[in-house]
Amino acid sequence: MNKVLSSIMASSSSHPALHGGEPSSRMELVLLLVSMVLALSCSTSASAIDGRNLTAGFVQVNLTESNFKVQRPYDMPENQRYSYDNATGVRTFLVYAGDKPFNNVTTTNPRTEVRLAGHDYSSGVWQFEGYGYVPTGTSGASVMQIHNEQGAAHATVLMLHVYNGALRYYSGEVVEDRIYDRWFRLNVVHDVGASTVAVYVDGRRKFGKSVVPSASYYFKFGVYMQHHDVSPLMESRWRNVTVYTTNSTASATCRRSWTSRWLLLLAIAFYWSVE
Repeated sequence: MNKVLSSIMASSSSHPALHGGEPSSRMELVLLLVSMVLALSCSTSASAIDGRNLTAGFVQVNLTESNFKVQRPYDMPENQRYSYDNATGVRTFLVYAGDKPFNNVTTTNPRTEVRLAGHDYSSGVWQFEGYGYVPTGTSGASVMQIHNEQGAAHATVLMLHVYNGALRYYSGEVVEDRIYDRWFRLNVVHDVGASTVAVYVDGRRKFGKSVVPSASYYFKFGVYMQHHDVSPLMESRWRNVTVYTTNSTASATCRRSWTSRWLLLLAIAFYWSVE
């Protein structure tokens, strides 16, 4: 707040109406100071996420159980690879390295995943939030991804893989080490207009990258076997999966508290009273 007030004072030092020069009308002075409040109340980038409250400025998307579409090996009953505990809200995903794909046409690797249906998006800023758990031994599996529309040149703009206890961006950069046997909070923010993704683990930003844009996107989570360092059995568990969005960069990033805004208005009142 001291920085904000200092900014107002610095800006006003060059304004003649505040320092004995040719006075502007009171209306011009009010407009000047109000514009300062608006400029200082909002950040200018959708990447300026508040680390204390990652979903501040976002609107929660309504999800029902019908939005959680399970993809599993086509020759297995769903309850052999996926379960949902209504009492705890925990979703458990299992897949074996020798399992079949999710249908008898695709040649993709075996998976047991939820595809969040009904909320594909093509603009705005979108955020996935969930608490994940990966047991010791799971390796060579994607546990969360942002998928592009069917037929896109690139299937995904983000995949988070687990290899031998580390959560990685695809098979590359480590996002979070020592991921096994603990519940971790995962937030993934996709700014469509800026073509960027950012990953937060337990409230801390751990990764960010520019991505190749596509026509539309959707979220997936669970276990999806990859191409190396694969364990015989892959498992992940998820709870409290939530999706948030905002339709404009401005609304996503105006996050200064009302307390701060009232202090700014008090600063305006102070300058108004100066003769």
